[in-house]
Amino acid sequence: MKNEHFDKVLTIPNALSALRVAGVPVFLWLVLQPYFDSPSLDGWAIALLAISGVTDYLDGKLARRWNQVTRLGQILDPAADRLYTISTLLALLLRDVIPLWFLLLLVARDIFMFINIATLRRIGYSPLQVSFIGKAATFNLMYAFPLLLLADGGNSLADYARAIGWALAFWGAALYWWSAALYTAQVRSLRLSSREEA
Repeated sequence: MKNEHFDKVLTIPNALSALRVAGVPVFLWLVLQPYFDSPSLDGWAIALLAISGVTDYLDGKLARRWNQVTRLGQILDPAADRLYTISTLLALLLRDVIPLWFLLLLVARDIFMFINIATLRRIGYSPLQVSFIGKAATFNLMYAFPLLLLADGGNSLADYARAIGWALAFWGAALYWWSAALYTAQVRSLRLSSREEA
């Protein structure tokens, strides 16, 4: 039976997702201050990332608990994840915190996923649910980024932050590509069954 709330737009989970998306340009402005030779606002940028992480958890939990899963929410939630990931990577690259190859590794995965989603649409399916592994990948990356920012600050915690930050970043990248491989297997299965039905 179709969820009666599926087509609603004005829900608290959707508002939380929309706030996360709106926070992306603010985050970029905060984190890029040193790039423009302005005083660092990394503390505020890290706080905004933490708030984004909390709202990412809450929007999905509340949507399921209150039976408010919507099409808009299914678009906004992963879009906010991708926007924060890409904007953070871009900012960290501009500040020489991460190398270009690491950015390309994660962007290549998003391009790969875009092809998968385009394939699904071509055979008449909407994008599949975000997997637990995909969420775990985002979780690891969203914890890695603030630690890498702390490592750039030159304080006494920098070495610890760098080690833990890169450990989370590498694990997050591995899970990111693993989730893409699982998603590809699901897309292939649907494509094969679509051919059989035709």
